[in-house]
Amino acid sequence: MLLSALVLGLLGSFHCVGMCGPIAFMLPVDRSNSFKKVTQIAFYHFGRLVSYSIIGFVFGLLGKGLYIFGLQQQLSIIIGVLMIIVVIIPYNTFNKYNFSKPIFKFISKIKSTLGKELKKKSPDTFLTIGFLNGFLPCGLVYMAVFAAIATADMFKGILYMFIFGLGTIPLMTITIYISRFLSGKARNYIQKLIPVFVVIIGILFILRGLGLGIPYISPAPIVETATGEIDCL
Repeated sequence: MLLSALVLGLLGSFHCVGMCGPIAFMLPVDRSNSFKKVTQIAFYHFGRLVSYSIIGFVFGLLGKGLYIFGLQQQLSIIIGVLMIIVVIIPYNTFNKYNFSKPIFKFISKIKSTLGKELKKKSPDTFLTIGFLNGFLPCGLVYMAVFAAIATADMFKGILYMFIFGLGTIPLMTITIYISRFLSGKARNYIQKLIPVFVVIIGILFILRGLGLGIPYISPAPIVETATGEIDCL
């Protein structure tokens, strides 16, 4: 499942360019010093990875709590179904019930206060921008969060979101250097692949929850049995 995090990040980065591209374009990187520019971009990406890891920790912990109550398989099925539903239901339908708007407004206020700090071009500025960027509402991040919950483990949740973040780095970095490197037709084609891949991941989560005994895809659930025999020494 960790491989799905990387692929989701790689494919999802085309969506990220549309959502977070303007932030990447506005990064006050030093274009006269190549080494300094690379360092600044690295701080920006590190900030995003930190925020993704925090998200992974929180939702991995949530999944762990559900696992303790013996709901891991049911959780895996529910998350798989939710992933598919999110892809099938029109985007405009979700816009009517956009619960992330208050969070987005809060983050927007924080970003506005950073306007003056952006001119300083200090390492902590890029770290802060990346950190806040990671918490911006994003459909692909929500998909990764679903998967982090399904890991039912804090550290696996961190790892899943961290790998997802790594997958977004190549394209986001290229975006900072070159604003337009793909034709609109190629970009639209890749955008169409994202829902297909999300559905495939959803199906894999459903199969894993069903416990059909298929190695690596749908392993049989481990059933612990207790016997009434007493060993006398």
